[in-house]
Amino acid sequence: MDDLRVPAGPGIPHGLVISAGEMTEQFSRSSGPGGQHVNTSDSRVQLRFDIGSTAVLTEAQREQVFQRLSAKLSGVVLTVSSEEQRSQLRNRNAARQRLAELLREALAPPVDRRPTRPSRNSRRRRVRAERRRSEIKRNRRRPHLD
Repeated sequence: MDDLRVPAGPGIPHGLVISAGEMTEQFSRSSGPGGQHVNTSDSRVQLRFDIGSTAVLTEAQREQVFQRLSAKLSGVVLTVSSEEQRSQLRNRNAARQRLAELLREALAPPVDRRPTRPSRNSRRRRVRAERRRSEIKRNRRRPHLD
């Protein structure tokens, strides 16, 4: 297995290189496509990356990854699996790609929401639609006899 290169992006200006020794792969039988071949080959890949003991991330980056990926973590280990392809090699590449994307997204700084206000025209359209709907409902009532 080769080193995993996470391309540069927001939050990681120089990118990351995760050595092959920091990741562990486990193979098992897949339930995905492959027909009878699925019953005999271990094409499913589980890729594990221990975030707690890696030397690639700084302490601040590690905390950010823990915070952002807490739902996907098992303790301090991030597990990514792939079984979409028939080939073990393709599943290995897909799992590595998914791990790189998860780390890249987790390390990106949060985007500040700029509060916006509805435009005058959108408010007019909303009020006009409410009046139209009110008129439709008013016309459904029984006629008032005076």
